[in-house]
Amino acid sequence: MYSVIIVPPSCGSVTEQLRIGAGERIEFGRAEPGGAGLLIAHAGVPRIAGEIAAHRTFWLLSNLSEDQTYVVENPEGAGEHVKVAPGRVDAPVPFELSRVTLPAAGDLLTFDVWAPRHAFRSVERHGLEGAGTVPAFALDRTKRYFAVLAALCERRLRGEPSAPLPAVEEIVERLRPSWPKVSRSAVYWNIDYLALKLRLKPGPDTAEPGRRTHGKKESLAALALRFDLVREDDLMVLAPIPSEAAR
Repeated sequence: MYSVIIVPPSCGSVTEQLRIGAGERIEFGRAEPGGAGLLIAHAGVPRIAGEIAAHRTFWLLSNLSEDQTYVVENPEGAGEHVKVAPGRVDAPVPFELSRVTLPAAGDLLTFDVWAPRHAFRSVERHGLEGAGTVPAFALDRTKRYFAVLAALCERRLRGEPSAPLPAVEEIVERLRPSWPKVSRSAVYWNIDYLALKLRLKPGPDTAEPGRRTHGKKESLAALALRFDLVREDDLMVLAPIPSEAAR
């Protein structure tokens, strides 16, 4: 049973995909593969650029180039990536969906690798006695501050991991359909409250007020996205309030 699917550049159909099972390996590069390998026809790609190995629920990447770092991104995430240095062998890649980027003579070439057999177990307590574990981040998704956090992270959650964060005025406009009485001061207050609630280190006291707010926004977004405090499904809190007529 295959556990890893490799999707070549410009893949046009399922028949062009390559599948390998646990313990199997496949090379990729400019040279015509000796067996079932991935051909990347570009002068800037080494003849044997690397190797992919399947390992049950994840996969391993070997960078066989002499001087180019490869980057493996999570296209469904918010900027998560793994860098694999030249010569690194069997670097584990944890993403279920991955995009491998190869620098090649001024171009950035990509192909996808899927690991659909990720396994999960229930996280519920089963008959364990004693006090429960204190949550790492206690966030109430019904509160206004969570809507502010969702609006702050929205662009990066929607597939733009490098998108600039919205200004406070933009957050106000984004929240108005679901929070008609929202104001700039209310957004500022909630940003300050979130920074306190999530125990972010305060910025320098000498910084200008605008810079302090920008620093808090960046820190909040980075923390929320890194630990999945806000997911794409949570953006439903930004949905407009149904009107009386619609009801």
